[in-house]
Amino acid sequence: MTPPRLAVLISFSGAGGVERMMLNLVEEFVRRGYHIDLLLIRAEGEHLRELPEGVNVIRLGVQHTLASVPPLARWLRRNQPPVLLVAKDRAGRAALWARRLAGVDTRIAIRLGTNLSAALAGRGWLRRVTRTLPMRWSYRMAEQVIAVSHGVAEDTARVTGMPPEHISVAHNPVITPRLLALAETPLEHPWFVEHETPVILGAGRLTRQKDFHTLIRAFAQAREVRPCRLIILGDGGQRDELLALATELGVAEDVDLPGFAANPYAWMRAADLFVLSSRWEGSPNVLTEAMACGTPVVSTDCPSGPRETLQDGRFGPLVAVGDDKGLGQAILDTLAAPPAAEAMRAAVADFAVARSADEYLDILGLPRCPAKI
Repeated sequence: MTPPRLAVLISFSGAGGVERMMLNLVEEFVRRGYHIDLLLIRAEGEHLRELPEGVNVIRLGVQHTLASVPPLARWLRRNQPPVLLVAKDRAGRAALWARRLAGVDTRIAIRLGTNLSAALAGRGWLRRVTRTLPMRWSYRMAEQVIAVSHGVAEDTARVTGMPPEHISVAHNPVITPRLLALAETPLEHPWFVEHETPVILGAGRLTRQKDFHTLIRAFAQAREVRPCRLIILGDGGQRDELLALATELGVAEDVDLPGFAANPYAWMRAADLFVLSSRWEGSPNVLTEAMACGTPVVSTDCPSGPRETLQDGRFGPLVAVGDDKGLGQAILDTLAAPPAAEAMRAAVADFAVARSADEYLDILGLPRCPAKI
């Protein structure tokens, strides 16, 4: 029997969350017997080494999304796949114009993973227009947009003018057997070897979006009430600023920024509390990952995703963005009365890779369980 085919377009430009999510999906599709044509605009990053055997990797030979239109059009004209799943906005727009150039009837579904309005808030008028106007021009040609949360779906409808019936929601394929196995890895960090003082964890790029300044201020207030420590995993341009803030607040000896962690899940499982302090998200994978590890969480009520994941605060406090006092109190309250680990895991069951793959296949109009090859 000929295996069912699915074409996927993405730019692998690092070890980011989008790349990880698409790799998880590809692995699950291959497990179910799909033949995957993986078209790459860029081909960099550790994730590429983890591709399962049998994936047909097509390097378009370009480094920029706009330059991908001609080679992608040629590939579409030769192969004419029934559907193309595209990750990220710019790649999606390139795919739409490539299809028009190729003159084929391939259906295109674009996966969007961030709340664009929140990301552009505070930016200049010209920046907002040049980011959103091309979406309004291009997205009218798309059959489907797949949003990672209802908040992203609503924002996409506002930004693009697409009819809501052309925008679907699918959970990120966050929870995999690999994640659960890596979470059991022992840690050698001294704060976990002699784990007498509660350890709070944050994770993400050290950027404005993640707002770790607010987290450090909240931690300093919580530490005045009870002993605790803070670890923030990740790299980025704000590292020196954050360390300086910890020193200014007198908590530097209890704050550690160890950098990027190849296995953040072991840290999440070992931590007493995970805190998401972001200004905006799409569907924050780190929050879901921590909950899948059974770890209590606290989050800002940022657009979009945390409120949906925490079910309106049922599975963790939601605090206003930038509210360090509220965040500090939520940290104290959760440390004093943490929810059960099993309750946290159950709350994110929809983010299991098998369930997510079912949602994607339903949206793409493909069979859920094709015959194994």
